[in-house]
Amino acid sequence: MTGTHRFLPLALLAVVMLIDGYDLNAMALAIPWLAPELGLAPTAFAVVQSADLLGLGIGALLVAPLGDRIGRKPIIVGGCFGIAVATLATGLSNDTTAFAIWRLLTGTALGACLANVSALSAELAPAGRRSTVMAIVSAGIAIGAMLAGFTAPEVVGLGSWRMLFFLPAALAFLLGLALMVVLQGGRPAHTRAPSAAKVPLVELLRPPLLFPLMVFAMTYMINAIALYMLVRWTPVLLPQAGFSVDLAARIQGLLQGGGLVVGIGLAFLLDRWKAGLTLALGYAVVAASLLAIWATPAQALTWGVLLLVAGGGITGIHTALMALSPKLFPSRVLSTAIGAAVAISRIGAIAAPVMGAALIDRGISPAGYFLALAIPVVICAGLVLLVPRAIRAGGAEPVTA
Repeated sequence: MTGTHRFLPLALLAVVMLIDGYDLNAMALAIPWLAPELGLAPTAFAVVQSADLLGLGIGALLVAPLGDRIGRKPIIVGGCFGIAVATLATGLSNDTTAFAIWRLLTGTALGACLANVSALSAELAPAGRRSTVMAIVSAGIAIGAMLAGFTAPEVVGLGSWRMLFFLPAALAFLLGLALMVVLQGGRPAHTRAPSAAKVPLVELLRPPLLFPLMVFAMTYMINAIALYMLVRWTPVLLPQAGFSVDLAARIQGLLQGGGLVVGIGLAFLLDRWKAGLTLALGYAVVAASLLAIWATPAQALTWGVLLLVAGGGITGIHTALMALSPKLFPSRVLSTAIGAAVAISRIGAIAAPVMGAALIDRGISPAGYFLALAIPVVICAGLVLLVPRAIRAGGAEPVTA
């Protein structure tokens, strides 16, 4: 496939990821405006904050593997329309039960899309550049999250917190229409992994792919704990440390922007250097930054820079881990492997907002909260040291481990 024919599908797949990033941050950003309107404490939305993450796991485990069987296109296009409907309904809701239901359904559609978008971007990428291309496409998540944070005050000003949901709903609908045209349903390179396994999940759950799946999924899960404890409560914690609500939202966007740069940079190294050492060094920098936040006064410039490094590192490594997947698994099971890892990671992602709410309710300081995030980061640093062994076991492609 020529570069021209690759570009438009990859660009649209990146926009799917952008919607993912925007939508998953919309509720956290809406809470400072939404909670007072409903007369509730911000921590009353802990279950709502976990609902879309649970949905991501359901979509990734139960729906995404169909991409390895019936093709990527119907799952991605259907997922976009599902996101549009569920996100629109979220913006029309008025109580926590309705929010939880619609966020669950939004997450399910997102989870179905995420794994297949990642797998399809790997299949469309030129040989030797899979990790880099996947990271660039996945960077849409960071761009979406960054846009959500930077523009939240202005978007809310257009028509209340509900606009944070109406905008991505409209974009998802239009994107679904565009993908119906651009993705060629009859072409295997666009829709279906070559030599598709009859039961990909069974193949993953036995040697030699079981060990790579365990390393990949466990690292992704524990990184998700740090990621969602960070992004779901930073807009609440920073005002407690003396920051304005608007500034807290913009800092949230800034740390997502840091993730964009870090994710692409790490993926570039994954294609050219030692994968395990690259990721371990990234985690070491994140842990040092979290320690520095705890040790310094809460000032906008100091904490802003440190959160850019720490938050950018956590979100960037999350992107880089996804870009690592083609090195661990053959294409015939790639959607299923990514879906399984995303599903398993939801255990940590679902628990993270509840864990964060519990720490806040018990009176932890903002600095102490950020220090607590160093625990999952250090665990991840140990796990990625197993990556070279996992790459050898998977045997998907020759790489420098």
